[in-house]
Amino acid sequence: MPTVAVVTEHERTLVDALDEPALIVEQSVVRLANAPARKLLGPNIEGRDVRLAIRHPQALDLILGHRRGEVDATGLVEPGRSWQLTIRPLWGNASLVRMNDRSDAVSAEKMRVDFVANASHELRTPLSTVLGYAETLADEHDLSEEVRANFGRTISDEARRMLRIIEDLMSLSRIEADRFVLPREEVDIGEIVASSVLNFTHAPASRACEFRVIVPDALPTVRGDRSQIVQVLDNLISNAVRYGCDKPGAPIDVTAEFNADWLVLSVADHGAGIAREHLPRITERFYRVDAARSRGSGGTGLGLAIVKHIVERHRGALDIRSTLGVGTTVTVRLRVAP
Repeated sequence: MPTVAVVTEHERTLVDALDEPALIVEQSVVRLANAPARKLLGPNIEGRDVRLAIRHPQALDLILGHRRGEVDATGLVEPGRSWQLTIRPLWGNASLVRMNDRSDAVSAEKMRVDFVANASHELRTPLSTVLGYAETLADEHDLSEEVRANFGRTISDEARRMLRIIEDLMSLSRIEADRFVLPREEVDIGEIVASSVLNFTHAPASRACEFRVIVPDALPTVRGDRSQIVQVLDNLISNAVRYGCDKPGAPIDVTAEFNADWLVLSVADHGAGIAREHLPRITERFYRVDAARSRGSGGTGLGLAIVKHIVERHRGALDIRSTLGVGTTVTVRLRVAP
């Protein structure tokens, strides 16, 4: 093991002032590690060979070669965790190594890229249909009136589908823009439930459903954004109708109750249910358990993502439970107004 100089109090004070994990490496030995580095790499990292802690060839070339540079590395300490290592030469054969955890930034960038790709795909599919049918209508002059009418209906349906996706994307954008602003309205959940259920009762798509509503009188109000809470309930009921009304008289249960400073709102269907492996991901944007069925029934893949973000803005809680062959229950908890 190479001999290194004794750490001075001045040197330790300087390195300990850094918030991120930092090492001083001299002749391949970790001469000094600040508190975040000792927490990350182990309390006995000082005095050990740096190659036992940082197993990244490019980073080690810079450290041991006493050269400056930056290296992006993944999985140095934990699998999947992303780091940016900044190496700067010091005196003699010593180097300062600073470790910046970029896991959140990398994850956010991946989510952004995936979101753009998914949104592009979701819009491209109906747009391709619209263009294909429109070109046929423009170029083919001997089509029957029935065929033309069918093409026109398809173009209208696909255009409306694109409009729904765009409206949902704009809604998500507005919700995220206000995510740090606490809503201030006093909202009557009982009135919202009654209005939403009435609207769905008269909708053609939900005429086969039997809505069973249990909402006690004189529920306390919640502090929130009324239009967003309406959006939450509409999205939950819409999903229940879409996936739970597979036969006449299929029940959909909408309940609200007051429980220990929380107002608990639930929507339950008794449809096919969702397999357990899908549950952790169904609030992701554009995630679908059954893509073909969701698109065929008019879903955009954004409804539960909108619900999640609205509940988070209201500092509430969202719980989704489902059993195959039994149905799905979605529960939203909102704090009552003080």
